[in-house]
Formats: sequence, C-alpha cells, structure tokens
Amino acid sequence: MKNKVLKFELLLDNLVLQSITDFDVKIDINKWSKKEILGHLIDSAINNLQRFTEIQYSEKPYKIRPYNQDALVKYNDYQNKNNQDLFDLWLHLNRHILEIIKNQTDKTLEYQLILPNGTLTNLQFLIEDYIDHLFYHVSQINKAWI
Repeated sequence: MKNKVLKFELLLDNLVLQSITDFDVKIDINKWSKKEILGHLIDSAINNLQRFTEIQYSEKPYKIRPYNQDALVKYNDYQNKNNQDLFDLWLHLNRHILEIIKNQTDKTLEYQLILPNGTLTNLQFLIEDYIDHLFYHVSQINKAWI
C-alpha cells in the first residue's frame, strides 16, 4: 500500500490542469467528457472522504452506501462549471484524503466493512481501491498526468 500512497502523493504534487487537451469535448452524448470524468472523481472523493472518516467511529463492520455516479455527474452539471474551480476542488479534496490515509494505523486499516455487493473487506482494501479508481480515470483524462 505504501507505494500506492506515494504514487498518489506524487500525482497530487505534479498535476497541471493546463496540460489537458479537449477537456470540454463530448465525443458522444452518452459518454462523459474529460471534464465530467473529473467531476466524477470529485464525487468519488466526497463519498470516500465520508467513508474513510465515518469508519473511524462507526459500528463495525461499516456498511458502504453506494451512490449513483451518472446522476451525480448530471445534476452537478460539471460540463458547465469553471475548469480551474473543478480542478482546485478535486485537488483540495484529495490532499485532505491523502492526509487521512497517512494517519491510518495497522489497526485502523483492518477495520471491517461491507461493500454494497455484500462482500466483507477492510479499510485498506477501500483505500487501495480508491487510489486505483482515481488513477484509472486520471489516465482517461490525460496520459501526461501520470
């Protein structure tokens, strides 16, 4: 996990919004633009920030509540938001998440949780899955970010 966290930290320290091309372009009405993918990552950060925090004090196993990613992208209207504002929000949320991740101990990483599909796992899995998900979508936005 340490390597993933370090890679996450390096990403946050080295991102540049201006390097993204075709940020607003929608190639298909049913597909997200790069800007909407960033919006999806904002929603993911908000939901996971809540999860990473609530598991600290909630009854275990902590139950992960799913969210409707398509509806959130649509109703947050990310396509029509200011590019820099979206980028700054995403960056600040993830810097906060990084600090929460760094504060975890071996004990807290083992906190049990139940995924929406009923699978029992732990906080370490959830954190690693969050980082993997983030990198997957960042690579969709721009290979130069990685």
